Amino acid sequence: MLYVSSAPEPVFADRVRLPLRFDVARMRAEVEALTADAWVRHYVPANFEGEWDVLPLRSPAGATHPIQQIYSDPCATEYVDGPLLSRAPYIREVIASFACPLRAVRLMRLTPGSRIKEHSDHDLGAEYGKARIHVPVTTNPDVVFEVNRRPVEMAPGETWYLRLSDPHRVANDGTSDRVHLVIDAILDDWLEAQLRAGSES
Repeated sequence: MLYVSSAPEPVFADRVRLPLRFDVARMRAEVEALTADAWVRHYVPANFEGEWDVLPLRSPAGATHPIQQIYSDPCATEYVDGPLLSRAPYIREVIASFACPLRAVRLMRLTPGSRIKEHSDHDLGAEYGKARIHVPVTTNPDVVFEVNRRPVEMAPGETWYLRLSDPHRVANDGTSDRVHLVIDAILDDWLEAQLRAGSES
């Protein structure tokens, strides 16, 4: 393995497009079917302006409060699929295609006119044995996602690793929601191979 528990030099680029692509129309149809459920406002209001909210799909075992369900708890050792996944069979297939240990899985929505302020997520990078994967479901040309002050051009259906222990920010200056499927994974041999087969953009 390439990762260690202390703060090493980066192993991969701060953005890597993985060689995985998913059916956007099927994902969007299932997201639309789930939107009748209450989205949960993100639990760190200091990090955003506007509306940034979450639907939990996979959460720490035993989590009952909505905030616990959307939180990727670094101390949790067991994660379980939530009830919403039973209503989203294709998204369940997407998640199952990741042949590595998974932690929290969420749909994350940034509404028009909203922005996520620049911040860093401690230890959230491949060199720490963790990988946050983004699969855009809906977006628009006026969404800008920057890592290290450089835009990451992510198209719907693509799969991206982002090193979010680095500074990052997002703005949705468009007129439609931006929704990503966000998967927190543990770096193992399978995921390492996917990252090595990916491309920087």
